[in-house]
Amino acid sequence: MNLTMEEEIRSRKAFAIISHPDAGKTTLTEKLLLFGGAIHLAGNVKARKTQRYATSDWMELERQRGISITSSAMQFNYKGYVINILDTPGHQDFSEDTYRTLTAADSAVMLIDVAKGVEAQTIKLFEVCKKRGIPIFTFINKLDREGKNPIDLMDEVEKVLGIEAYAMNWPIGMGGTFKGIYDRQSGFVDRYAAGNRTENSGAPQSGLIGDPEVQSGIGEELLQRLQEDIELLDMAGNQFDMERVNRGEVTPVFFGSALSNFGVPNFLDSFLKLAPGPAARTSNQGELDPLNPEFTGFVFKIQANMNAMHRDRIAFIRICTGRYERGMNVIHTRSRRKLRLAQPQQLFAQERTILDEAYAGDIIGVHDNGILRIGDVLAEKDGLEFEAMPFFSPENFARVSIKNALKRKQFIKGIQELQEEGAIHVFRDLHIGVEAPVIGVVGQLQFEVLEYRLRDEYGVDVEINHLPYEIVRWVPKDEEKIKILKDSSMSLVVLDQDENYAVLLLDKWKANWMSERYSIEFLEQPPLLRE
Repeated sequence: MNLTMEEEIRSRKAFAIISHPDAGKTTLTEKLLLFGGAIHLAGNVKARKTQRYATSDWMELERQRGISITSSAMQFNYKGYVINILDTPGHQDFSEDTYRTLTAADSAVMLIDVAKGVEAQTIKLFEVCKKRGIPIFTFINKLDREGKNPIDLMDEVEKVLGIEAYAMNWPIGMGGTFKGIYDRQSGFVDRYAAGNRTENSGAPQSGLIGDPEVQSGIGEELLQRLQEDIELLDMAGNQFDMERVNRGEVTPVFFGSALSNFGVPNFLDSFLKLAPGPAARTSNQGELDPLNPEFTGFVFKIQANMNAMHRDRIAFIRICTGRYERGMNVIHTRSRRKLRLAQPQQLFAQERTILDEAYAGDIIGVHDNGILRIGDVLAEKDGLEFEAMPFFSPENFARVSIKNALKRKQFIKGIQELQEEGAIHVFRDLHIGVEAPVIGVVGQLQFEVLEYRLRDEYGVDVEINHLPYEIVRWVPKDEEKIKILKDSSMSLVVLDQDENYAVLLLDKWKANWMSERYSIEFLEQPPLLRE
C-alpha cells in the first residue's frame, strides 16, 4: 500500500536512549531491536569472547571495553512505524557526541538502574533534553535484582530531576521475589518467568488482577502490597496529562528488565503510541513544519572508517522536513554550493542499505569527501539556518606526536578526520608545526580512543604528552595582548582549525586574574560560534 507523504512522516519515531554508564542502555537497545524483528539474536554489551556483541557497538574498542564510545543510529519497521533509534555513549567523557545526537531526536528514553536510582550522567543528559523541551519516557531497569523501593524511586526522579513522574505500570516484588508487572490502564498482570540470563525469559503468563490463578501466583503478601501501592498512586500520585508529557513536564514511567526482555515489549508498544512524531524545527525562517514538502536536514554527526574495507566517511543527517529522493540536488548552506546526494543510506549501526527515499524524522547517512561539517544545513533552497549545535569546551589537553616520521601523511589525515568528526579539538602551537598538534578533549578516556583509532584505522603510533592546562579561551587578534599571553608561564597561545587565536590556561582562577590584570577579553567559544 502506497502511503502519502503526510502518512509516511507521521509514521516516523526518532528517539535517543540516555542513561548513566552500566544502567543497561545498550542492552535495552538490543532488546528493542530484537523485539522489533530487526535482529534475530541479541548481543551482550560485556566483552566476552563467547558472546555476541551489541549491534550498536560496532567499533572494536567498544567491544574490548564493553562500553559505547560513539553514537550509532539504527532504523527498522514495526507495526506500521518506522523507528529510528539513536544509541548514545553513557560515559561522560563522550558527552559531546551524546549531546549533539540528542539534537536529532524527537523524544528520549531515560534508563534508570533500580538499585542506583538517578545518577550523575543521567542528570546531565536529562537537562539537555529538558532544555530542548522534548518528551522524556523513563524505563526503570533490572527489576529482577534487588533495588530501591519503587515509590522512593519515583520520588527521587521528581526531586532530583524536577519532573513529575507517572507510573504506567507497577512492579510486583523485586529481585528474588519479583513476580511481574501490573498495568495500571488495563488491570492486567504480566507474570515474570525467571530464565537463563543470556536468553529471553519465557513468555510471561498474563491475566487480570482479579483472576484467582494470577493472585495465587503472586502470593497474598505481595498482592496486598501491590494493592496498597496502587491505592496510594491513585490517591496521591500525579495525573496523566499527554499535553504535559509532550512539553517534557511529566515523564511516563515503566518498569522491567532489559536483560531478560521482561517489560520491553509492553514498553515499546506503549511508547510508540505515546511518543511524538517529527517535531517542527526552529530556524531563521521561523518554525518549519515537518510536513512542508521541501527537503531540509542538518548534519549532527560525522563518522570516518565505519567500514574498514572502504575507509569511508559517513555524515549522519536528520531530515527535518519533506521528502528525500535518491540523486536529488540540495544546497549546502555554509558554502552555498550545490550537492548531489547520490547514495543515501539507511543506517543500522555499521551496516548500511541504499535508500531510494526518506522522510522527515528519518536519519540517513551520506558519503562525505570532506565538504560537510557537524551542524551543516542541507536544503532545497539557500539561506536556511537551524539553531546552533551545542559546543563543549575541552578540559583536558595533550601534545600528540608521531613516533615514526614516515607516517606523517597518515597522521595528519587521521587528526584532520577525527577533528571533523567532532571527536577532538585540534590546536596548532605557534612554534611547532602540524607534526605535534595540541589536542583538547572533554574527557581523558578520549585520549585512549584517539591513540587506538590512529593506530587501528591509520596505522600510526603516537606519543601523548599531557599538558597541565584545564581550560581554553579565545581572544581577539590584538598583538599586544597576545604577546603578554605568549610571554606568560601560565598560558599557551595556539590557533584553532579556523585560525582563531586561543589560549590554554592553567585554571579558571588564573584566567580571571590575567583577564583583570591585563584587561584581556576571554571568549568561551570561538568567534564564529558566538555570532
